[in-house]
Order: sequence, then C-alpha cells, then structure tokens
Amino acid sequence: MSEHQTELRPPRWLKPMNKMMVTLQRLGIPVGPAMVLTVPGRKSGVPRSTPMTPFDHDGGLYTVAGYPGSDWAANARAAGAGTLRRGRRSRRVRIVELSPEQSRPILRAFAVKVPVGVGFAKRSGLVTDGTPDEFEALAGRLTVFRFDPTV
Repeated sequence: MSEHQTELRPPRWLKPMNKMMVTLQRLGIPVGPAMVLTVPGRKSGVPRSTPMTPFDHDGGLYTVAGYPGSDWAANARAAGAGTLRRGRRSRRVRIVELSPEQSRPILRAFAVKVPVGVGFAKRSGLVTDGTPDEFEALAGRLTVFRFDPTV
C-alpha cells in the first residue's frame, strides 16, 4: 500500500485540543487566527463545532480540511451553511465546496498563508516539506470550502 493509499487518522490529541479551542471561543477568547465553524450534524441535527483556520485569498474566505474524509467536512457539505465565530464575534456563512480544479490555487495559497496548517499537514504525513506544489497535489483528496457571507 502506498503512502497516499494509507488511511490517515487524526492524532489522539486533536479532539481534546479542539474541545479546548471551542470552549475558549465560547468564552469570547480568540486564539490566534483560529475560528470555530458550527453546523448541524448531518445525521443527528445536533450543532457540531470545529476549530479551523480560514484564510483570505483573492477576496474570498477559504478553509481546507486537515484530513481526507473528515466528519466536520461531511457535516459542512451537508449543511451548506453555518456560523463562523472568533471570540465574541460571529457571522452566518454559506459553505461552498470547491471542485478539485477550483481548489488548486487555494491549496497553493494555503501552503503560504496558513503556517499552522502546514505544520499540521507535515506532522500528519500529508506532505513532506509543505510546499505549494505538495499542497496543490492534494486537490481532490482534501476538501476545500469557501465561506460566503449570507444576507
């Protein structure tokens, strides 16, 4: 089985870390560039909150799923809309999934604009050096979303 066929799993520390980040945001304490996306669960309908690091690129706000097949990405895809929160500020957004072709320039930008995400991808084995070329090659494997403001 090649490295890219191996199922990548999040590290054990990720869930506790995510819970801490969500709690801090709920208390109104922004942590670095992180935001929390809340969407209804696709099966339960119960609100699910996930920390992430959206970034601006060519006038749009984007995020990249850290793992292929992540639950939060499936929930976001199914919901199509959610709430982004940073500290005490929140806003409703429409969630638009990009095609692999549309995601290529966003993945290249991610490699430059989101160092914490690059480090995470290196530690998880998704990339070796974290170059824009390596991230672009993940188009079709990693889900990329654009957050559009709702009116």
